[in-house]
Amino acid sequence: MLDFFTIFSKGGIVLWYFQGVPGSFTGPVNALIRSVILQERGGKNYFNHEALTLKYKLDNQFELVFVVGFQKILTLTYVDKLIDDVHKEFRDKYRNQFQKNGTLGFLTGTFDFHDDFKDILRVAEESSKNRAPAAMKTFDQSQKSQKTVKSMIKKPEEKPKENSKKNKAVKKEDPKAAVISSKAATVVKQTPPSMPGNTEELSNEELIQRNRDVLFNRYNKGKKANKAQKPEVPKKKGKQPQMWGYGVPHDKPLDYSDPIANGTTENGPAATEEDLANLKSRAGEMIGDLPVVEHESSEDEDEEEEEAPSQVTHTPKSSIKKNSFGGMFGMLRNLVGSKSLSQEDMDPVLEKMKDHLIAKNVAADIAVQLCNSVANKLEGKVMGTFSTVTSAVKQALQESLVQILQPKRRIDILRDVMEAQRSRRPYVVTFCGVNGVGKSTNLAKISFWLIENGFSVLIAACDTFRAGAVEQLRTHTRRLNCLHPPEEHSGRTMVQLYEKGYGKDAAGIAMEAISYARNQGFDVVLVDTAGRMQDNTPLMTALAKLIAVNMPDLVLFVGEALVGNEAVDQLVKFNKALADHSGAEKPALIDGIVLTKFDTIDDKVGAAISMTYITGQPIVFVGTGQTYCDLRSLNAKAVVTALMKA
Repeated sequence: MLDFFTIFSKGGIVLWYFQGVPGSFTGPVNALIRSVILQERGGKNYFNHEALTLKYKLDNQFELVFVVGFQKILTLTYVDKLIDDVHKEFRDKYRNQFQKNGTLGFLTGTFDFHDDFKDILRVAEESSKNRAPAAMKTFDQSQKSQKTVKSMIKKPEEKPKENSKKNKAVKKEDPKAAVISSKAATVVKQTPPSMPGNTEELSNEELIQRNRDVLFNRYNKGKKANKAQKPEVPKKKGKQPQMWGYGVPHDKPLDYSDPIANGTTENGPAATEEDLANLKSRAGEMIGDLPVVEHESSEDEDEEEEEAPSQVTHTPKSSIKKNSFGGMFGMLRNLVGSKSLSQEDMDPVLEKMKDHLIAKNVAADIAVQLCNSVANKLEGKVMGTFSTVTSAVKQALQESLVQILQPKRRIDILRDVMEAQRSRRPYVVTFCGVNGVGKSTNLAKISFWLIENGFSVLIAACDTFRAGAVEQLRTHTRRLNCLHPPEEHSGRTMVQLYEKGYGKDAAGIAMEAISYARNQGFDVVLVDTAGRMQDNTPLMTALAKLIAVNMPDLVLFVGEALVGNEAVDQLVKFNKALADHSGAEKPALIDGIVLTKFDTIDDKVGAAISMTYITGQPIVFVGTGQTYCDLRSLNAKAVVTALMKA
């Protein structure tokens, strides 16, 4: 049974609706518009909202949307046919009105479609009920009928004559086989006649099995005797701390973390004077909002592409073929005229587009969904006289990519920190991600940015697993304190490290750090967590516990710009683990993304598209280098320009 069926324009005007159950359907439809249509995520024709499944179809010629909703637990096989039939009937009935009045027809028109819909729904339901069940195969259609009676008769196995010759040859060539057979013979001879199951009463198979058992028992006795002679080696219990070597006392462990001396600037130099001078000269870039990621403009490339057709006429045939099909989309000069686009017209261009996106590091599944979304957006749309399929598809793809990278909500950390200050509490940010993506390094960059804007930072060292994690954060703390000495801030330490060593509970350390920051008046708490693979269930459970217990204001996933398909698996499983192990009705999931190593990928920026498409959350920070000043915010147009570059 259907919950509702509605037809509305892309401008938001409801033309007609049907309700099968009482209640408002505006909430699910608005969620569909916000999460799918406006976000250019039309690669699939369905959308799940709470207990409902919504299926929809776009009419790009008349700018209409057809939506049907039903309970998720129901399996309605006729829904696809129903929505196609309703779409066809509604278009045919009101085609003249739409063509004559255009968008004004939506405002002044009357759409009496209830009886027609009832007839279509009844036919669809009856067709699904009257559908004959799948017929079972007859005996003549089965594989068993192809077998002959002769092939089904089992005959006793006859040992070939060659076996005896081969066995003799093996005995002559293999001395080990001869020894084993001689041992078996001695065992037979040594079997006393008084034992139950005498050899004279046993068959050949039972005799062979008995000899095997005797040999097996002798072998085990000898093995046990050898084990008794070997000294037992004590097993290691758990992970042992690594020790120094090369002249340093071997009983001195590498763990130099001191739970008492938090935030000290001793124990080693922080940085060279040249490094500090370089960072201080660039520190002005970090005040206020971060600069955006820049990319070279492709205006020259566009001009070359426009001039290419005129230059092709003076080149030989071989170069014409190369120029006409080289590059990203080629020059498919398919003039459409004044007709509507069909799927067949777009298939060649979409296939080439999909390959290009995958080559630019977009996950394969995401590339397919993007192409399907563009096809759904353009199918049935009337093109201009001199428009080409390639240009239309390329423009639609660019618009979709920019819309995907534009965040549904803007995360303004500086504003949120100020609001937390008014509430007299610290603003808490938790960093998570897989191993080796640069969580600690980018945490230090964000700390430097916050300090430049006048906020005090407490770093919570909650990576209690990786050797050297606490020492790495201590080094960053010393460097940051050298850049911003306490004397410049009325004796107040701008950045401090809260550490409790290794092997401790990360959730407990984070809780203590937040309490310490509240008592000491710190503005921001940055929680560093251990790297973990998305398939490691114990570590994912520990991360979910840390987030559920401390409820941070922001959960940032740190991912590499180098990954392709792996980004999808990482984000899906991280979000799933946070949802499954939190135990809350509304668990805290990933709120934003930190994209690292962006300077190593040139124009292969597809990971940004994959991560944003999967989570629907914005990319908050982009790491572009090795220093504290190499931190940027995302520029959607620059990323799309790099992605579309041939």
